[in-house]
Amino acid sequence: MKILHIISSAKGDASFSLKLGNAVVEKLEAKYPGSTVTTRDVVKHPFPHLEEVHLSSFFTPAENHSPEQAAAIKHSNIAIAELQDADAIVVDVPFYNFSIPSALKAWIDHICRAGVTFHYTANGPEGLVKGKKVYFAIASGGVYSEGPYAPYDFATPYLKGVFGFLGMTNTTILRAEGLSVPDKQEAALAKAIESIEV
Repeated sequence: MKILHIISSAKGDASFSLKLGNAVVEKLEAKYPGSTVTTRDVVKHPFPHLEEVHLSSFFTPAENHSPEQAAAIKHSNIAIAELQDADAIVVDVPFYNFSIPSALKAWIDHICRAGVTFHYTANGPEGLVKGKKVYFAIASGGVYSEGPYAPYDFATPYLKGVFGFLGMTNTTILRAEGLSVPDKQEAALAKAIESIEV
């Protein structure tokens, strides 16, 4: 199995989303011996936020690219190639202000390309990245899977929506939540790791 591991926390080794994501990768490797893992840390090696040159490069045929456009589209081409090559994608998602980190959003903006990862048909848009298994390893200080703060979870619907739009509908949500809640924080990560099924 080819595994792509996306790391998006700014907390380094102290990150709970990283610890949860690593646990998913380890379980995949145990189930599928000989697997290869490609790790993409979008904080240590950030993708640029989209600017005019990126967008123009996306919508200009490669043979007509200016040198500037050819340089600008490289980030997107690399990200999409890694995505297409993977059988399983593990996305570490620290919960920042009720949503995902901007570093992760920047990477997502580079994998969403009309005519490459999705296209429009007479029956509406169709995702072109198919046959993948995606695990979202979400870590949050509060509890957002249920209860009064569930409406504040803008990360999970967005991730399921955008990945599904690209054709990746086989997704699993894993949550280490309540990491800042005194009576929950101690067991939160262990409980999340225990819930992993691959």
